[in-house]
Amino acid sequence: MATDRYQDQVAAALAAAEEDSASAAERAEMLVEIAMGLQQRPKAPGQLHAAVELYDKALSISGGQDSLTLARITARKATALQAIPGEGSACLEAARDAYQQAIPVLGQGGNPEEVAEAEMNLGLVLQALAAAGRARLTDAIAAYQRSLRVFDRKRFPQEFAILQNNLATAYLSMPLADERAKMREALAVQAFEEGLKVVTFIDHPAEYAMLQNNLGNALQYASTTHRLANNLRALEAYDEALKVRSRLQMPREYANTIANKANCLRNLPDEETNPEGSARANLLQARALYTEAREIFTLGGETDKAAIVAEALFQIGRELMDAPESGSGPAVDSNSQNSAGLTH
Repeated sequence: MATDRYQDQVAAALAAAEEDSASAAERAEMLVEIAMGLQQRPKAPGQLHAAVELYDKALSISGGQDSLTLARITARKATALQAIPGEGSACLEAARDAYQQAIPVLGQGGNPEEVAEAEMNLGLVLQALAAAGRARLTDAIAAYQRSLRVFDRKRFPQEFAILQNNLATAYLSMPLADERAKMREALAVQAFEEGLKVVTFIDHPAEYAMLQNNLGNALQYASTTHRLANNLRALEAYDEALKVRSRLQMPREYANTIANKANCLRNLPDEETNPEGSARANLLQARALYTEAREIFTLGGETDKAAIVAEALFQIGRELMDAPESGSGPAVDSNSQNSAGLTH
């Protein structure tokens, strides 16, 4: 939708909402439908801001309607606020407040699925706010767990898998410098594996690839004495994700996964049976993957990720200078600090 076209549509909708030719309920419904349309694949943040404006107008003319209808509009408004990009937290805080206002009412008169969806979205908002120090991760985890009471593995496999992914990433986002860090890492790995029990490569490819990629990251960066075994499992997970993520169809996701795979290869010896042997072949493969990932990130305008990979390429060049030919000499230190895992 061209910019001037959606702005004209919003202006016309707001004007129509002031007329008395239809009931307040009908005018509010019209505004909500247009707002939902603006949220589908928005091409600019302005479309999301316009959707919020339409939801606000719908709420203002719906004062006489039942509380459940108002709660549903408020929850939809929250989804628009949640999707608005930006560095500040104002929109996320407004989304949090809207969900917290709507959820109790939805719980009284709505269906369980819409309550669970709102709880899942609230968890995402709280998790994003926690990253900015504006909320607690434990509250996000609690929201996900409430959502799981409805979105169980049998009836809602996709939602269950997404919630397991969200739970795992929340666990991994918590501080690791305390005695419970290893337990949270184990819980994260378990959550990813639980999600993978209900989604398949054929029926749920996007969720399958997301979980495999993030499982690989969790395994690769876990604090463990079984680092070689974990890295080998991580490599398998990345390869599973790459069965779905292709450069042609999913370039950003593909680049994330090959960069993660490169990180993993840097910490693996060429021969599993010789952990102290050379890692030169794996380093060369990692360099090729980093190079491809940097190209994709640069073309896609993801400069931060491109810079991270460029630094990894610089480091790997130095490691290759020191790496002996296969079969002799020490391997690269398995505890070396590589670039951070790229999730999703």
